[in-house]
This record gives sequence, C-alpha cells and structure tokens, in this order.
Amino acid sequence: MGRSTIDQKGVPGLAGFPEPDADACEHSRRLCEYIHDEIADQGGSISFARYMELALYAPGLGYYSAGARKFGAAGDFITAPGISPLFSQCLARQCQQILNALDGGIILELGAGTGIMACDVMLELERQHCLPAQYLILEVSADLRQRQQATILQYIPHLSSYMDWLDVLPDDGIAGIILANEVLDAMPVHRFVLHDAEIKDLRVVSEGGRFHWKDMPSDPLLAAGVREILGSSIFIRPEAYTSEINLGLSPWLLSLADVLTKGAMLFIDYGYPAREYYHPQRSDGTLLCHYRHRVHDDPFLYPGLQDITASVNFTQLAEAAVSAGLAVSGYTTQAYFLFACGLENLMGNYEIMEIKMRLELSRQVQMLTLPGEMGERFKVMGLTRGLEFPLLGFSLVDQRVHL
Repeated sequence: MGRSTIDQKGVPGLAGFPEPDADACEHSRRLCEYIHDEIADQGGSISFARYMELALYAPGLGYYSAGARKFGAAGDFITAPGISPLFSQCLARQCQQILNALDGGIILELGAGTGIMACDVMLELERQHCLPAQYLILEVSADLRQRQQATILQYIPHLSSYMDWLDVLPDDGIAGIILANEVLDAMPVHRFVLHDAEIKDLRVVSEGGRFHWKDMPSDPLLAAGVREILGSSIFIRPEAYTSEINLGLSPWLLSLADVLTKGAMLFIDYGYPAREYYHPQRSDGTLLCHYRHRVHDDPFLYPGLQDITASVNFTQLAEAAVSAGLAVSGYTTQAYFLFACGLENLMGNYEIMEIKMRLELSRQVQMLTLPGEMGERFKVMGLTRGLEFPLLGFSLVDQRVHL
C-alpha cells in the first residue's frame, strides 16, 4: 500500500493511486466536512459503523447516494451480473423453481446496481414462461435508480410494465423471492479491538483535518455482541486482534422476514462462517475498500469516492434468520450454486461456437466459478418461509454443516 497524502484540494489520498478530478475532489471535501462536523457534534468521536454509513449513504454525498460511476470497467469494481449474463440466468432458474411452486409471485431485489441483473433474470424467466407478477427494486440511491430505469428501457422495454421501484420495504407482505446480490457487504459494521480479552471500540476521530482510528472503551451493546459471537474463544485471540461485527443485521433481517409471507430470500456475497471469519490468524479483520479497481484497506481514502465493505458472517446471518422465523434452506459456494442451477446447460452449443466466442465464454465462466476468482470466495445462502422442498441451487453441494 502507498503512503497516505493530502492532495492539493485537501482530500485524503494515497500515494500511487490515481487522483480524482477537481469536481470529485470537491465532492469528497464536502463529505469530509460533513463527517468532521458530525464527529464534533458527537463529542469528538463516532463509531466506525456511523462513519461507514455516512461515507456510503449520506444524502447527496455518500458513495451510493451521489452520482459517481461505481460499476464496470469505468468504475471501481465489477459484480457477477456484469461479468456474464450466465450468473443471472442461473439465478433465474432458482427463481423459476420457487415461482412455479408458489403458482406465481413477486420478486423483490435489494440494491439492484446497474439493473443488468434484473434484465437478465427477467429475460430468462420470460424464456421459461415463468414471469413474476411484479419485479420490485428497493433502491436508496436516486442516481442508481435512474441508471436502473435507463437499463430496463434499453434492454427489456417490453417487460418494463413489470418493474417498479420502492423507497422502503412494502407495507403489504409478499409471496415470492427477495434477492440480494452484494448487499450485505455494504452494511455498516462496528470495528473492535481485543486487548487481552478486553473489548475496545475502534472509533473514528478528527485530528488535523484528517480522520484517524482510536480505540476506546466499548459500550455494553458492542461488548455483548462481540462476546456472543466469539464466546469462549475470545480468550485465545492474539494481542491487538481487530475485526468487525454487524450489529444491525438481526433487526434488518427481521424487517425483511416481516415482508415475506411465503417464499425465499437468496443472499449472494463474499464472506465466511463464524469460525473462519474470526479465526485467530485473521487478526486485521475483513475490511476492504475499492477505488478504481484497486483493493486496499484504508477507509479514509477519498471519502465518498470509494466503496467500503466488510465480509459477511454467514453464521450470524443464519442465526438471525432462525430468530426471525425463517428456515436456513441452503448454504454453498457461488460455483456450486451456479452449476446446480444449470450453468453448463446454459452455456449452449459451446463446442461449435467460433473460437473468439468460446474464449470469451470460458473467461466469464472462470471468473464466476474458479476458486481463485469468485467461485469459492462468494457464498450463497437460501432462507425460506413455507417452502417444503429443497432449493435447486443447493442440490449439488450443501455446506450448512460448516455454519
């Protein structure tokens, strides 16, 4: 990693990283000022969860609330739906199984990114004569909502009447499917430090116009959450063990569970079961940032211009689901899920394709499925209510025993 710097606009940067243009620097400076004011109002420090919330979602200024390009080659990262339509087509096959069992239903996608996954899912469901009654998108970013609407009109204008956008979860319950691809990793997390089994809150302070870490006594809620997740293994962590915890996951999932009357939720994200997440050797946690296709661990670099993420604790997600009255109906890697949903069949007449098409298709499949790419790092979890049959995507390999 490069050395931290201050550029000419007074925005925290990193040596060796491409600098944003003047307008982007000004945008980041305004967000920095907003967060500095928040820190001052809160007595000199805020939790990292609050910093992450503001950096990503502050109205008009946060990374996901403003208009900077985030996805694809011109953005900061690329997601599976942007790599290949095969990903969404496989996901559609899982949706097809559920919709057929329910004799129809609604699909609700959380945070739809560019909208390309919605397009490819709907096109595949149309091919299978299994369109949902509605395809709803819950999107908090006005900029992304506009981009999604433009994508829908460009790629599936004949299906646009099925699409609708929400600002909040629907008041009425739905029967169908809730989809969340790379949503959980962008939820704000608290960071904590263990010193000889003492739990410290790793907070954010403002000094000299910069943001800094400062470990401080934890409040009872954070301490209780860490003790619950780590249990007796808290005593075997090395000195200065740092990690994260998502204290908002359980209430958030409960609000989703209240919406789903019957059907399934499918979560696709990178993460681990708890014993791997909090392994003693993972002593720096899982916090990652993405800026122009560079991955690093400095959340104070260009606030508002970079993504900030933490891996998902799938054990915590499973426990929250059970507490919310849902069944954990499957957990596996992205590769196993895609193959179980018919990836090989969806590749079509691969053997007779032109060599250029074969090479491109092979590249896409490798990125989606190889262990060194997304295949093992990304996991899929299925949560259900009122479904009495095994889900297709977990029929090849189900790894719930590892949770």
